[in-house]
Amino acid sequence: RVRLNTRNKMASFAEAPAGDAAKGAKIFKTKCAQCHVAESGGGHKQGPNLGGLFGRVSGTTEGFAYSAANKNKGVKWGEETLYDYLLNPKKYIPGTKMVFAGLKKPQDRADLIAYLKDACK
Repeated sequence: RVRLNTRNKMASFAEAPAGDAAKGAKIFKTKCAQCHVAESGGGHKQGPNLGGLFGRVSGTTEGFAYSAANKNKGVKWGEETLYDYLLNPKKYIPGTKMVFAGLKKPQDRADLIAYLKDACK
């Protein structure tokens, strides 16, 4: 029996609810699209293009000027790392340039990740 950790908001992706990509697309449009493009081959905005995000190491997208903090973190992006990062980006990568408070609700993070898994290919 899996017990959800309701006190620790950094509960792992393994404990996350199932994501809904359609809901995640709406979250991306309202919270992310101002600064990011999800599709591979798109240009950079205030934030880097997210195409090919899964499996990529932080701070390595060609042609984007990352903060030293993001380059030095060296995190490999996947469901687990994104789930933790999206809760509070500034806590996960202190010194990041990303000005986003994060998504506190586990369902919102799971939905966004479900969308990104498809959109960022």
